[in-house]
Amino acid sequence: MQATNTDTTGRVPTCVTRPNQPMIRQFFLIGLIAAFVFFAQHAGAADELVPPFGFRWNDSMARVEAVLHGAKAKLVSRQKKENREVWSVEGLIHPGLKRTVFTFKERALVAVELQYEYPEWSIERYNQRMGEIRKYFDEKYGTGKLVSRSRDHDTEVIQTLVGTTMLELFYFSAQHDNLVYRTISVDYKAL
Repeated sequence: MQATNTDTTGRVPTCVTRPNQPMIRQFFLIGLIAAFVFFAQHAGAADELVPPFGFRWNDSMARVEAVLHGAKAKLVSRQKKENREVWSVEGLIHPGLKRTVFTFKERALVAVELQYEYPEWSIERYNQRMGEIRKYFDEKYGTGKLVSRSRDHDTEVIQTLVGTTMLELFYFSAQHDNLVYRTISVDYKAL
C-alpha cells in the first residue's frame, strides 16, 4: 500500500483565490474589451477614407478650383446633373491617370473619380493592375465586396464601405476587332 499526501496546506491558497477568479476574469475581460474598442477607434481614424490629392469631404468648389489651378490641371467640362455639379479635369500628375471627375452637391465636394487608361497595355496587364489596386485597398480598408461581374464585356465592380464613405473600383474592357477600350476607375464617395 502506498502512502498518500494528506497535507492540506497547499490547498488553502487555491480555496482562498477561487472566489476571486470570476471577478478577476471580469476585470480582465472588461480591460480587453476596452482595449479592443480603443484600438479599433484609433485604427479607424487612421484609415479614414479621404479623397485623393489632399482634398477633404465638403471642400468648397472655390477651394477645389484653386488647387486645380495651382496644379495647372485643365478643367475640361462643367455639367449640372440633377442637384449636382460634375467637373471633368485632365492634367493631374499621376501615372496612367487620364481624367479626374469631381462631383459637388450644394457646392461641396462629395465624390472624386480617378479614371486610369494605359493605351499600350494588354488585357493581361490591366487585369494584373486591377489586382494590385484591389489588394492595396483590401489591405488598407478591409476586403471589398464584389458587387457585379459581367462577361459580355470584361467588367468588374468592387465596393468597400468605410464609415460614411465608400470606395468603388471599376474595371471595364471592351474590344471589337481593332477597336479597344479599357479603363480602371477608382471612385471615392461620401455617403
